[in-house]
Amino acid sequence: MSDIEQGRPSIECWLTDMDGVLVHENRAIPGAAELIAQWEAKAQPYLVLTNNSIFTARDLSARLAASGIKVPEDRIWTSALATAAFLKQQKPGGSAFVLGEAGILTALHDAGYVMTETNPDYVVVGETRNYSFDAITKAIRLINNGARFISTNPDATGPSPDGVLPATGAINALITKVTGKEPYIVGKPNPMMFRSAMNKIGAHSHNTGMIGDRMDTDIVAGMEAGLHTVLVMTGIADQAEIEKFPFRPVEVLGSVAELLD
Repeated sequence: MSDIEQGRPSIECWLTDMDGVLVHENRAIPGAAELIAQWEAKAQPYLVLTNNSIFTARDLSARLAASGIKVPEDRIWTSALATAAFLKQQKPGGSAFVLGEAGILTALHDAGYVMTETNPDYVVVGETRNYSFDAITKAIRLINNGARFISTNPDATGPSPDGVLPATGAINALITKVTGKEPYIVGKPNPMMFRSAMNKIGAHSHNTGMIGDRMDTDIVAGMEAGLHTVLVMTGIADQAEIEKFPFRPVEVLGSVAELLD
């Protein structure tokens, strides 16, 4: 239990990471379903955030429901949705060549974007399990020809039952090595993802809390966005991990169960 819990400011809105905070390997973390139900019962504004850009919010809502956690799809904010919102603001009605799956493709279509291989405004790299050499080569050539390089997230690896998988950040690095151009990354740890999430629910930094399990994404981005940061120990972080960083979360809790009334 955090020693400052009694001094926690009045939090009117919550942002929470998904993996490691609400679920672990598709199983609900104790207290997670009850916390979401508590927020719903109070009509408290909240969003579940994830860097996963493979799935749509509807897909993720269904996956959470299968774990026993009922989160409406409009309460899920992915790096794909944040990227689409960013590009819509940057260049309404633009075009993109996309390496990714349903999550990012649907989000960009809904934002009014056209998917094309001919002189796109942007090359967008998202998460997929079906990267192809031909598609990566096409992306490299389009970037060399002037398309701007955008990525949904920087995560170099992803988990699987058999070990780590190469993820978006690894493909970003490959493309950067060939083109010499770094992507602009919209997802965590970019505080922009949090700001776009807060805009969606009408939240303000002074009364919004961020719950996460990673110091290098959730906590640093929450801190830079001016949020009340809560690190839970149900994901990858432990005390040794915390000590690696020169900054600290405002609170460290065993799990989200400690946030229940």
